[in-house]
Amino acid sequence: MLWIQNGRVRLHLENERIDLVEGDVVFLRVTDAHALQARAEETLAVLLVLAPQLVDEIAARHRALRGRFFWSDAPSPARVHRDIRQLAALNQAALRLDRSRRDAHEAEAFLLPFLATLLDGVSALPPEAPSWLARACAAAEDPKTFREGAAGFARAAGRAHPHVSRTTRRFLGKSPSEIINAQRMAYAARRLTSTSDSLAEIAADCGIPNLSHFHKLFRSHHGVTPQRYRRAHQRDLVQPS
Repeated sequence: MLWIQNGRVRLHLENERIDLVEGDVVFLRVTDAHALQARAEETLAVLLVLAPQLVDEIAARHRALRGRFFWSDAPSPARVHRDIRQLAALNQAALRLDRSRRDAHEAEAFLLPFLATLLDGVSALPPEAPSWLARACAAAEDPKTFREGAAGFARAAGRAHPHVSRTTRRFLGKSPSEIINAQRMAYAARRLTSTSDSLAEIAADCGIPNLSHFHKLFRSHHGVTPQRYRRAHQRDLVQPS
């Protein structure tokens, strides 16, 4: 498992070369003969080597992982992109692993939470997807981006909106608005269960000042109204006597 902490790296594979930038994460398989070439000053790449047996056992227990990440059967290794905040969390987890016993238990404690965050979103892109799309998908998880709607996604992509729309349809089967709204509703669900903020406050913080539209979107994503979702998932905390 390789990620770029700083700078730029060219990943040389048997039949192709892939240029990686800060925040790119690559899931190399046993069959992926590779070499790394720094392409900028002060480049730093992190390479974590896991026992193949451990990787196989994880896939055997978790069906959602099959065909993704280490277990992809695509010609090129799978890759995702992490923003600055997500990359910092990855590095902290790796540092903890480095200081641990480095056994199978510690390796899974590092790997499974990270993979779970990728499965929650749209970060698992085909290897042929452009790097700017990966960066835009990572940015879409940030409230600063999804509050702007599809325009925020296009801004993060650094491309014209029509081109972004065509590319997201091609690689994700979704429009920029659908990607953004999925992140908005996931964020709204977390706010509903972890705070006592009003629906109007949560909707506005999602970038949806129209409360009726917020209700409609939330119900389409979660199957119930925001009020019902809060009642079903929020639990009152009881202080011990």
